[in-house]
Amino acid sequence: MATLEITQQNLTETVQNNDILLLDFWAEWCGPCKQFGPVFEEASEKNTDIAFGKVDTEAQQELAAAAGISSIPTLMAFREGILVFSQPGALNNSQLDQVIQAVRDLDMDDVRKQVAEAEAAQNQNGEQGQQQA
Repeated sequence: MATLEITQQNLTETVQNNDILLLDFWAEWCGPCKQFGPVFEEASEKNTDIAFGKVDTEAQQELAAAAGISSIPTLMAFREGILVFSQPGALNNSQLDQVIQAVRDLDMDDVRKQVAEAEAAQNQNGEQGQQQA
């Protein structure tokens, strides 16, 4: 499967419409990005059940800022619409294969439970702050 060009216009739809989505945040001038590019492309060809997208941080500066990208390349993985992995740095083939396998192996019921618990705790903390004010 060819990699998708991800923009601010198609990001949400791409995340929602794919069980697993890997995103490579990169820039043309970035040496490590050029090293990681072929690794990412090869993985996209081997794992045709996964969507692979590339975000050009120069062309999509607002999207990169919204994603909190401070170093490139950065790899993000979404599973069932939930961000489950984010790490800067160029990976080699075996490291990327490990990330892909780990994302595949996630117990998404457990992940959703953890997300709900974190959101509940955050909401509770917010309510306590408002009560003190």
